[in-house]
Amino acid sequence: MSRSSRHEARLLSVDEADLVARSHHPRLGEADDGGLAELVARLRASRDRARDISRRQRRELRGKAAPSGARAATDNTGTRRKAAVLAAAVKRASKESERRRNARARGRLITSSRRALAMKQAAGDHGLARPTSRTAHDGMQAVPNDGLAPSGALDSAGHEIARRRGGGPR
Repeated sequence: MSRSSRHEARLLSVDEADLVARSHHPRLGEADDGGLAELVARLRASRDRARDISRRQRRELRGKAAPSGARAATDNTGTRRKAAVLAAAVKRASKESERRRNARARGRLITSSRRALAMKQAAGDHGLARPTSRTAHDGMQAVPNDGLAPSGALDSAGHEIARRRGGGPR
């Protein structure tokens, strides 16, 4: 659900409102990479603090924890909304950081691909002098099998041994 900046400012402290304002579109694009990383870290810390306070207040409401302040918490909806606004700001800033990281990676990939293509083109085409197959222009050629027994061995000695094992002529 989108919230107006006035609604966000009502839920947040002055420092948190400035952080969230920096996570919106025009100012988010102007930030450098170091500033963006610092913004994400500060937003996460603020979000975690608001989330922890909201959880503590919820435990106080249920009676499972002792009140941490002078009075017990009566409601935690404001703190939950504050945590939700900060979580949305973290999501925006993280998405921008991821978008920049992907753009840098894409740029590196393009650069290395172009360099590889230039190297391949500079090397020339070695495939022109090489025939397309072993038997180009000569037709099929017999390939000798060295694993077979020498010629004539199966006709004389090999058959005789097999006949003896088989129990004689059939």
